[in-house]
Amino acid sequence: MTAPLLRHTLLESRTILEFAATTLALPFLLRAPSGKHPVMVLPGFLAGDNSTLALRQFLKMKGYRAFGWQQGRNLGQHIVPTEKMIREDLLERVLNLVEQEKQPVHLIGWSLGGILAREIARLMPDMVASVISLGSPFNTPEASAPMASRIFKRFNQKRMGDDYIIPPELAQAPPVPCTSIYSRSDGISHWQGCQQLGHEKHFENIEVKGSHLGLGHHPGVIWLIAHRLAANAGCRSLQEWQPLNTNEAPRWLAGDIVSQHNHSRED
Repeated sequence: MTAPLLRHTLLESRTILEFAATTLALPFLLRAPSGKHPVMVLPGFLAGDNSTLALRQFLKMKGYRAFGWQQGRNLGQHIVPTEKMIREDLLERVLNLVEQEKQPVHLIGWSLGGILAREIARLMPDMVASVISLGSPFNTPEASAPMASRIFKRFNQKRMGDDYIIPPELAQAPPVPCTSIYSRSDGISHWQGCQQLGHEKHFENIEVKGSHLGLGHHPGVIWLIAHRLAANAGCRSLQEWQPLNTNEAPRWLAGDIVSQHNHSRED
C-alpha cells in the first residue's frame, strides 16, 4: 500500500469549505438522533482538544456529555513501544471518566486518536461502550503522507527506535462496536489503511466524501457520529448491534455519505 495521492494531499485545504458547510447545515444536523451518554474525543497527530471543540460542542447540544482527552497535543507520546501499546496516563483518563459517569464511555478518535481509541478498547473493553474512528490508518499506520510520516518519526524516533515494529494486532477490531469512517480522497491517511478487514459482526466501514483534516467537522461525518452513537448506546451486547442502514441518512446528505461496507474491503 502506498501513501495517499499527492493531489489528495494538496486538496486538504477543503477543510475550510467543510467547516462552512457544517455551519450552514447545523439546523438540519440538530435533527440527528440524541443521547445522554459520556463521550471522549481524542485528537489527531499534532492536534489537541481545541481541534475537537466543534464536534464536542455539537454533541453537547444533542445531550451527550462530551469530554476532551486532556492530554495536551497529540505527538504520539501515548504510544508505548511495548506490547501494552498505550501509556497508563491515558488509560487513567478513561478510568476516571467511567468512575465519574458510572457507565462505560464512547470513544471517538480522529486519525492517530482513532488508533489510540481502538487500543484503549482492546485493553479494557468493559470500560468502552463503542469506538468511532475518523480517517485512522490502523490497518497500515505507515501508509500516510510522506510529510506526516517524517514529522511523526522526528518526534518519536528517539523514544521508539529505528527497529520498532508495529504490533500486528493493531489491525484487529477490539471487542466493542466499531465504526471506521474514511474517505478515498484522504490526503493524509491512505483510505485502504482505514478499513477494518474480517467477517466479525461488530464493526463497519463507512465511506464519505471529504478531506482528512475536515473529518471532525464534515456535515456527513457529524450526522454519522450522532446516528452511530445513538445506535451503539442502545445496544446491550455485540449480538444486538446492527450496522448502519444507509437508507436512514437524510436526503440532503446523500452526496456526502458515499457507501458503507460492513465486513470486507473493496480494493
